[in-house]
Amino acid sequence: MDGIATITSRITQIQSTVAALNPQPTAPSSAGGFDSVLATEVTKQSGSTTGVDPTALRVQQVGAYGSEQLSNAAAIIKAGQGLGLSVRDQTIGVMTAIGESSLRVVNHGDTAGPDSRGLFQQRANGAWGTYADRMNPTMSATSFFTALAGVQGRDSVAPTIVAHTVQRNADPQYYTKYWDDAVAIVSGLTGTSGS
Repeated sequence: MDGIATITSRITQIQSTVAALNPQPTAPSSAGGFDSVLATEVTKQSGSTTGVDPTALRVQQVGAYGSEQLSNAAAIIKAGQGLGLSVRDQTIGVMTAIGESSLRVVNHGDTAGPDSRGLFQQRANGAWGTYADRMNPTMSATSFFTALAGVQGRDSVAPTIVAHTVQRNADPQYYTKYWDDAVAIVSGLTGTSGS
């Protein structure tokens, strides 16, 4: 129970931080503003050179992923760090968002989930928060990681199985092809490896 209380307390802290930033669902064209806000917040909260380096957000490209996508990946990584999750878990978050939205905050679903939205294509079933939460990179990543933290034995199974357990998609192997890109992005933004 102490673990749940700690997670709940940390989620409340994250929500307070996000509220202080006055988050709004952002369109892809506003990613430059998000870069600036995220870099400022990371600098204020980290106070050290560990974690996401704000200067790394100046990276314009990692593989096929540009600055908007890297900003969203940085938000995912920071949410995972905020919950005390491992680099591997953070990389699973990035891998999942690549598979679901190519690291873009999308305002549409697909045939299987027409009500899915955001980086993680989270459904409007109440489990993933409000529409604004699902469209906010930090909040949607926090929701994803809160569910991921409940996956028992996740360090001993393939990353795609962990993602599948959280997302409950049709194909347990679906995310495998995005792992190498996720490792490259996390390594490029943090200087660490989740593999």
